[in-house]
Amino acid sequence: MTPTSMPSWHLLAASRTARALALWDWVERGLNALQPLAALLARLYVAQVFFLSGLTKLRDWDITLALFADEYHVPLLSPAVAAAMGTAGELVLPVLLVLGLAGRFAALGLSVVNGVAVLALAEIAPAALQQHVTWGVLLAVLALYGCGRLSLGPVLRRWASLPT
Repeated sequence: MTPTSMPSWHLLAASRTARALALWDWVERGLNALQPLAALLARLYVAQVFFLSGLTKLRDWDITLALFADEYHVPLLSPAVAAAMGTAGELVLPVLLVLGLAGRFAALGLSVVNGVAVLALAEIAPAALQQHVTWGVLLAVLALYGCGRLSLGPVLRRWASLPT
């Protein structure tokens, strides 16, 4: 069947399908262009949460040690070691994540901190659990897809591969 011998409804359907596909291509290009910004915003959001938590622990170390001894029961670690490791993770990993340096490593490390926080609490409020789930999903996406073009990792990789 040639285009001139096709029924008019068939031509109309083909034309509408072509327009819909062209529109979807335009939407997809726009969403792809937004990926680096979305990754940056996710990194900034999650990093702020964990970094501020680390600063809170650092601000009053005696209370932090008491919390790890009484409230946060981290398996296999003494309260002092768990407090030091958790606080260090909450202060160092967010900085790496924001900069996009070893971003996947930082996302995986913060995922461990996030998971341990949930498991270490005997009771956790549903709203707090939902926040941890949200952070976990964002961290999983960053670990799987990377930090995007708006990070220092790709810049350093390009710089390191330049001939001297």
